[in-house]
Order: sequence, then C-alpha cells, then structure tokens
Amino acid sequence: MKQLLSFLKYALLLGVSAFLMWYALKELDFQKMWAELKNTNYVWIGVSLLMGIAAYMSRAFRWHMQIMPTGYNPSLLHTYRAMMVGYLANLVLPRMGEVVRCSVLKRSDNVPVNTGFGTVIAERLIDMVMLLLAIGITFLVEFNRIRDFFLGLFTDKYTGLEHAMNSLYWVFWVLLGAAAVILFILLRYLSRLRKNAYFKKVVSFVKGMLKGVFSITKLDNQVAFWGHTVFVWLMYYGMSMVVFFALPATSDLGWGAGLSVLVIGSLGMAAPVQGGIGVYHLLVQATLLLYGVPKEAGMAYALLAHTSQTLLVVIMGVLSFVASMLHRPQHTMAEENTSIHEFKR
Repeated sequence: MKQLLSFLKYALLLGVSAFLMWYALKELDFQKMWAELKNTNYVWIGVSLLMGIAAYMSRAFRWHMQIMPTGYNPSLLHTYRAMMVGYLANLVLPRMGEVVRCSVLKRSDNVPVNTGFGTVIAERLIDMVMLLLAIGITFLVEFNRIRDFFLGLFTDKYTGLEHAMNSLYWVFWVLLGAAAVILFILLRYLSRLRKNAYFKKVVSFVKGMLKGVFSITKLDNQVAFWGHTVFVWLMYYGMSMVVFFALPATSDLGWGAGLSVLVIGSLGMAAPVQGGIGVYHLLVQATLLLYGVPKEAGMAYALLAHTSQTLLVVIMGVLSFVASMLHRPQHTMAEENTSIHEFKR
C-alpha cells in the first residue's frame, strides 16, 4: 500500500511538471526559440557549470562543518557524496533528498539519521534567510519591475483569498485548539509516557535532531561557515548572470536583472515538483519579459540555465551514488573483524 501511494505521489508530481512545461511552451514560436538556441555561446554555459561545481563543493564543506560539533567526524568526501545523492533523489521525488543524504551518510560514516537531518533543517533555515535577504536587495534595486510582477501574479487571486480569510481563521483556531489539547495530554500523562518504549524512541529521535539543528551554535570557525554561505549564494547569482551572455537576446541585461532571475528562479526551484520543472521556466520567462526579453528568448534562457544545472546534478549525483555503493563502510568492516575474532576465540 505504501509503495502504491509513493508511486501515485510521484506520478502526480511528474504530471504537474509535465503540464506546466506544456503550458509554458504551448504559445511559443518554436522556430524563433530554436533560432535563439542555435546562437548559444556554450563557453558561458561552461562557466556557469564551473560555478555550480564550486557552489556544491562549498555547500559540502559547510555541511561537514555543521556535523563536526555533534561529535561525529565523517569524511569530507563522503559528506559531498551524500549531499549529491540527496540532490539527485530530489529530482525523482521532491524533498526526499534530505532524508536520502542523511541515510547515505549513516551508511558510510555511521552518523545518526536524526542528527544529520537536524543539520539539514538548520541548513535550510539559513538558505531561507539568505533568500529573504536576496529578495530584500532585489526589491530595493528593481522595485518597479518586481512590484509589477508580484501584483500581476496575485491580483487575480486577491478577491478569492479575501473571501477565504474567514475559513483560514477557523482553521487556525482549530489547529491551535488541537495543539493545546495535545500539550495538555502530554503534560497530564507525562510520567506514564516516559515509561513507554515508543515515546522514549520519539524523544531520543527529537533530541538527536535538535542536536543537529543547534550544531551551528558550536562551530569552531563561524567566519568560515558564514563565508561559505555567502560564497554559495554569490555562485548562484553568478550562474544566473553568465548564462545571460550565452544568448544574444539577454547579453545586454544588467546585474539587476540577474538578481531578479536569481530570486524568482529560486522560488520556482523551491516548488514541490521534480527539480522545479515547469514552475522555474514559467517564472523566469515571465521575469525576463519585464526586461523586454521576448517570450521565446526568455524560454531559451530558462531551458539553458535549468537543463545545464540539472544535467550537472545528474552526473555528479550518479557518480556519487556509484562511489557510495562501492565504498565499504569502515564501521561495518570493524564489526565484521570483531565477529571473526570472537568466533576464533
């Protein structure tokens, strides 16, 4: 039953991605778009890929720094491999990669999944802060264009949202009431729950996860950690910018346009569909329209930027997965040697 539900969820998300791509492409002149793609300067695509590699390496180093204060010392190479396998998994089933990469690191270096997952939660929170900072800067620099974009995106939905507010208030109060009841039950029967084996496992899991979340407060080198964070986002920005130079229609766009594409593209990539497929293309195309870039050229840019980076994740992820499967965990070897030694005795 679980396998069927997982398959249906995957099929539904894939169907949504396919529909969005069809919707993004259905009104385009394919001859014009193909003419844009034929004039691509792939040197700049190569530069974008190098920036992507640098960003992934930096992210792996930053994740490694987060794990160290938890008391575990995984190999930096294994940390990188686990991260890339996780990104590969996200292309198959959104948000599954966070669990997958922690599982891979558990296999290679015996880092508990809950502790690893806690560090991933902290990582995502930091990325959210960086994205909000990027949004703030973009609004300051490109206020008029971005304002028009968001007004056009939400104006049609405002009336329906206004009518739905009463329902949302009811949902809020129901959830708040349910949380209060659960909290009362936990406090009322806490002494009994502490003796329950399942409750103990849940508490242990949560403690390990919180250990990972708060690992950033115990870093040996805060400057290096935040330096890597800034570097990663600068690389993301650079990846958006240099692809502009790959197409004649976007080669004259400035750094403000690069900020807009970074922010809107990041929101598209965060959508709960495989690799942001369809959502990213629609949003980036609409953003570039604000800068006078024709729809066909905007879609050509989105296809080049998204496809090149997706292929990079696939290649690096597959190589990391194969290497992880071929690697024999040290802790497993130690356990086997201990068992053999005990058997001989």
